[in-house]
Formats: sequence, C-alpha cells, structure tokens
Amino acid sequence: MKKIILYFFFLVCITPIDMLAQKNIIDEVIWVVGDESILKSEVEQERIRAQYEGTQIQGDPYCVIPEQMAIQKLFLHQAGLDSIVVNESSVASEVDRRINYYISQIGSKEKMEEYFKKNTVDLREFLHDMYRDQQTIQQMKQKLVGDIKSTPADIRRYFVNLPPDSIPTVPAQVELQIISFEPPVSVDETNRIKERLRDFTERINNNSGDFSVLARLYSEDTESAKRGGELGFMGRGQLVPEFSAAAFNLLDTKKVSRIVQTEFGFHIIQLIEKRGDRINCRHILLKPKVSLVEKNKAVTNLDSISNQIRGNKITFEQAVLNFSQDKNTAMNAGLMLNEKSGTSKFEFQDLPPEIGKVVYGMNVSEISKPFTMINQSSGKEVVAVVKVKSKVESHQANLTDDYQMLKAIFENKNKEKFINDWIIKKQKETYISIDPAWRKCKFQYSGWIKD
Repeated sequence: MKKIILYFFFLVCITPIDMLAQKNIIDEVIWVVGDESILKSEVEQERIRAQYEGTQIQGDPYCVIPEQMAIQKLFLHQAGLDSIVVNESSVASEVDRRINYYISQIGSKEKMEEYFKKNTVDLREFLHDMYRDQQTIQQMKQKLVGDIKSTPADIRRYFVNLPPDSIPTVPAQVELQIISFEPPVSVDETNRIKERLRDFTERINNNSGDFSVLARLYSEDTESAKRGGELGFMGRGQLVPEFSAAAFNLLDTKKVSRIVQTEFGFHIIQLIEKRGDRINCRHILLKPKVSLVEKNKAVTNLDSISNQIRGNKITFEQAVLNFSQDKNTAMNAGLMLNEKSGTSKFEFQDLPPEIGKVVYGMNVSEISKPFTMINQSSGKEVVAVVKVKSKVESHQANLTDDYQMLKAIFENKNKEKFINDWIIKKQKETYISIDPAWRKCKFQYSGWIKD
C-alpha cells in the first residue's frame, strides 16, 4: 500500500530515540567555523547516535565527527549567501512523520514527552532545525554540481584510460514484459468482509470495542495495525482518492466512517485530528480472499493466452492490451519499469521474488508458465506470465552496452572532486578556530588548522 502505508517508512534521516533522550552534557565550544560553533555535547550526541545505529566510523570519532559537522557548516554558510530556501511544507511533513514514528515506538504522545524530557513543541523545533539544515545542504550541493556534464568524447577518453583491473563489472540484467490478471472475488466473500466491518463499527459505536484495539487485532494493514491503525498526518494527495474523500469528510472523532472500498480492500476509518489541510486518522483494512476455483480459472485462462502467443496467433503486446490488468505496464506493452534505477533493466536481486525465481533460467523471447504473485502496489494476489525481452549476462563494462552507466560513474567522480576542491577553497576563506585539545587529529582535510 504505497500511498497509505509505505509512505511512513520513507525516513530521510534516522535520529534514534536514545540520541534525543541523553542527559545534558557539561558543554563547551570546541570548534568555531565562520560564525557557527560546534559544542562538545553535539559531538557526543552524534557519537551515541552512530553507536546506536551500528554505523562504522573510520577513525577516532572525536576527530571524524566534528570535522563532518564543520563541513556541514561550510555548506550552510554558503547556502545563506546564495539565499537557498527549503520548502517548509516538506520539512513539516518530515517532522510529522518522525513524531508519528516516535509515538508508534514509545506508545503515546505523553510517553514520548516523558522519555525525551521535552514537550512536543520543543521536540518539533529540534527536528525542524535538523531537517531544514539537511535539506538546505542537499540543495546547496545540487546547486554546486548542477552544471557538471560530460560529452561522448569525455566518456570514451575516460574509458580508454581506465586500467584493465579498474573497469567495473556489470551484473546480469533482464528486461521483462508482463501480463497480469487479478482473479475476481466472489459476492459471498465481499459480503463476508463487509459484515465483519459492520460488526466492528457497531462494537465501536456501542462502546463495547475500541477502534485501536480492533485495528491491532484484525487490520490487514500490518504496519499501521502496530500503531492501532493510526496513519499519521497526511494531505489529500497522499491517500488514494476513495480513502481521502471519506477521511476528510469525517468531523466527529467518536464516529466511524462508512465502509470504503479501495484497490487495497475494504476499510473503516476514524478521525483523530485535522490540522489545516492535513489529517490524522486510523483505519481497519480487510482484504477479500480469492477462492481457489477462481485462481485456477485465471491460471487456465493465462495458459491459453500464452499458448496463442507461442503459436503466433497473437503477439505478446496485443495480449497485454487485450487482457492485462496491471495498470503500471498495460499501456507500455507490458514492459516492467525498475523504480530503483528508473529504467526497464533489472538486476535479479531487484525483481519481486516470485518473478526472480521464474525468469532466472529463462532465455530471451521465452514466455513463462502462469504463476501467482503478490502485486507490490496493491498487496493483492494476482496470476501472471512474463516474457524475457532482453538479457545481459554479467560482464566487464563496455562503451557499446554500458555507456549510460559509465557516464554516471564519470560524472559522479567529477562532482565528488568538485565538492572536495570547493571544501578546500572554503577552508581558506572561512574563519576557523579549534580548541587546542581537539587539534591532535589526522583530518580528512588538512586546512582546518591555520596557525
């Protein structure tokens, strides 16, 4: 459920709970970069954060961490000069997601405040500053390297000059076309699901059942079920239309919505809080089950279609247009797109596991037998066949087949060099002072100590 569930687990910056809950450390200024200071307590908090996450720090953390903080302050200073402004709505959304995450992990808003020894307002302010700085630095870097491009001649020259043992290895990749069919759900099964949701609604309205408890016990949205069905603050565009319309029409936090059908199943919804153009609600999701009879019918149907393609009575592309119910590929001749790379090429490890097992030993132009899989967008079980459009075995990169990959490598190296040179230049132009006790380090950039 990308729009309803998975949205929560896109966590841009992982700030563990322990980091914010640390007791106050006796503080002192250890670095000054421009007009910004770095405190001993900030370094210690970052060290604890890295330890909590299991992040490996290459070198002495009391040398590595303050240097990284100093680099960030160089970017922030330049962003101020260049009038870089981040989207406050985006920052607020990240703060909301983080607060919701903390509440889900700790148990309640009150317990969160007790744990952090901060009220929610102060916690939000801390997180707001952190996300704002993070997004500012990202935008500043993008501005600095935005004009770095390359020509085909640059890429050829780069490749020709690569030592043989430095030529990258390209893993095996495939391009796939898919025909997907969702077996119909019986009327009896739909009625069973609706009756169960009506029973939940009656129990909640009669105070004989608590919505959050029922969500934990019965909702098939497994991630939100852990939080008593709570979704956290979202705008209309972050929810599928049917769900959004029902949720935003709710006014009474004690009432339960009508039964809402979406591509994910059937829901009932309860309002928690409205805040401007965003809403926080909880829901219970139940998914109708497809009968074995209908599933077998779908397998037989797709097997017949596959045989017609193999017998040249119909092309795969025609079959996609006529029969496929996969809305993400139906208008693209069934060609699957890799969201990770933005291309149609997949490494085997990036394929859905059911598809990966089916196509591993297949040849180009071969069509699979029908198989069942879980649609990653809707979470529903579907029956599918796939065709291998192209297949490239693992090999050393070459200009003919791997130009785009080599271009990305070349440009990324140039961007990295530009950023490194920019940091060295900014060190020379910026006032920097380091406490003598913190100077005995082997820094990545030697220009921090000027006297």
